[in-house]
Amino acid sequence: MLLYLFLLFTVLPLTEVFLLGWLWQSIGPLWTIGLVLGTGFVGAALARWQGLKVIMRIERRLGRGQMPADELFDGAMLLVAGCLLVTPGVLTDLVGLALLVSPVRSILRGSIKAWAARNVQIRVANFTQATTARPNRVDPNVVEGEVVDSRFVDDRASPGA
Repeated sequence: MLLYLFLLFTVLPLTEVFLLGWLWQSIGPLWTIGLVLGTGFVGAALARWQGLKVIMRIERRLGRGQMPADELFDGAMLLVAGCLLVTPGVLTDLVGLALLVSPVRSILRGSIKAWAARNVQIRVANFTQATTARPNRVDPNVVEGEVVDSRFVDDRASPGA
């Protein structure tokens, strides 16, 4: 894990700086700045458009009573894509633009599902809180009581009876 963080925070920025310097020398400063700003604006607009489509798909699935797992994954990937696109750099822009393409997200989703099936274990533990007064009480919104016949209460309460 430490190696991945090292690569993310040192090697990636150094590579981005190198690529931006190479572009600066190859196509000129104005074109390089325009390319970085253009990919940021276009990518943000595409991420917003794709995000709205995903939100509509989530609402449709929820309306049918289905779990929108794939759509939620797409939404998370679009969020990552948007973050990568507003980060200045060539590699981050390329990865961000790739995540905006639906087939790329589908391939990534399948890969992550396969990885999770191999490496993730889910354990469910049941927890019940036992009390001495009501050990089987499940719903905290239910108030238990007992019915008292009002005829007997009135007879005892009335004087002279």
